[in-house]
Amino acid sequence: MKYIRFIKNTMALMMAFLVTTSCMDLLDEPLENQIIAGDTDYTQSANMILMLYGAYGELYRSQWETYTLLSVRGDDVTAAGDQFPLIETDEFRYDRNFWMYNSVWLNLYTDLIYWHGAIEEIRKYQEAGANQSNAEQYVAEIKVMQGFELLQLARTWGAILIPNSSQPGKLFDIEVSSFEAVMQHISALMDEAIPLLPSVHPKDRSDVRGGVTRGAALAVKAMANLELKNYPAVAEATGQIISSNQYQLEPDYYQLFKIPGKLNAENILEFQYSDFGTATGTRTAYPFVTYGPASWTPAVPGASTGWGFFAPTPKYIKFMLDRGEQERLQTTVLFTPDGMEEIMSDPQYATLPAWVSNVTPDGDRFNNHPRYNFLSGKHYLPSTQLIPGRFGYGSNKNFTAIRYSEVLLMHAEALVNGASSSVLSADQAVNLVRARVGLGPLNGVTLDEVLDEKFAEFGMESGIRFYDLMRYNRAAELNHGGRNFNLETDRYLPYPLEQENILPKLKTGE
Repeated sequence: MKYIRFIKNTMALMMAFLVTTSCMDLLDEPLENQIIAGDTDYTQSANMILMLYGAYGELYRSQWETYTLLSVRGDDVTAAGDQFPLIETDEFRYDRNFWMYNSVWLNLYTDLIYWHGAIEEIRKYQEAGANQSNAEQYVAEIKVMQGFELLQLARTWGAILIPNSSQPGKLFDIEVSSFEAVMQHISALMDEAIPLLPSVHPKDRSDVRGGVTRGAALAVKAMANLELKNYPAVAEATGQIISSNQYQLEPDYYQLFKIPGKLNAENILEFQYSDFGTATGTRTAYPFVTYGPASWTPAVPGASTGWGFFAPTPKYIKFMLDRGEQERLQTTVLFTPDGMEEIMSDPQYATLPAWVSNVTPDGDRFNNHPRYNFLSGKHYLPSTQLIPGRFGYGSNKNFTAIRYSEVLLMHAEALVNGASSSVLSADQAVNLVRARVGLGPLNGVTLDEVLDEKFAEFGMESGIRFYDLMRYNRAAELNHGGRNFNLETDRYLPYPLEQENILPKLKTGE
């Protein structure tokens, strides 16, 4: 019963909040500090939005291990650091006793159960006379959060439990849903949410700036249908996003992942963090320290180091060099001197382009370290972009979950698989992404070219590459650096042992 006690204690904490400040004051506070009330006067309709704030707080309160584990198995990423079972996971030797498997499972399920509680609370306000339209919109936003994290769970573990209430004990009564059934559930959930959501760019919302909009729901629907290989549904959902004209590619790919990229026109779903423009005091932060250098010489003295747990693969670097990529490679990969030597030790890459350096365009120098030879530039914030007086690695940087370029390339993927569209052709969608980084156009794009473009565009981003390979049974791509991937046994992680002991249905799938 340890799992149930854990969830009950968590929910008891989450279901208590203070209503001593106004809604407008709360908008100026970190969303993850907003928590939900247990003993509430539901006739106080103005407080209903606090349920939504709490829901966003839970979405943004992402523990460091979650996206590290979800992202580590593709041929773009390799694990580094001192977590040996994470390195083993990256090499497809899984240990169901590894604490990180259980922690990520709990992180995601705690969110899902919390969000059911938030929806239930909103319904009580609605029944007590709160604005019906606002209530339906808030519920729709939370459904998108649920769909997004159900997607992560199913992509990682395959068949899973789909919570249907805020009561953790109800998990015992739920049947295990197949991967396909989860994707169908997500698609249907998004259909419920889409018409109720604001049809604006997230940055243009006046109530929760940067919050969930119709574009995020359509993108999650497209992702779920891509896994189902329902390509017409993918083309239709992505086509709606494209034709809305609410999103556009950021011309400067390098700055997209830094402070100028916050609430960028390209970002469809983005986790919000801030130092609130002050040298000290209130601060919200994603744990970018996970990806940061254990040794560097920052341009701003005193800027903090990181853990060095997450590194690009030599395979990815060589792939990008072969394509003549500069902007995306320089953005995605941070080199150390040893890393440069490692690449040049291959006779085919004995001479690197002059721009390859262990010093970034912003003047930060990445030094050698025994844990890694490369680091992720997508998770890097230049020390020169830190708010003066703040020194935490990545402080004030947002975490981008869905970008418009992914929508364009999903659209192209659907079309090369037989779907049709009057919005953009596959060539046009791919070439928009290529033109942004100075690459020439392609004609008559193929599936291989779409997947290559996605590999180049989304290196180090949330496991996108691994899921693409799984969708097309391309196991051989993962057999690099001595790895031996077996599609039948290695596509999904094993359920955490602790969860199998608590929920026997996970053992049998019955």
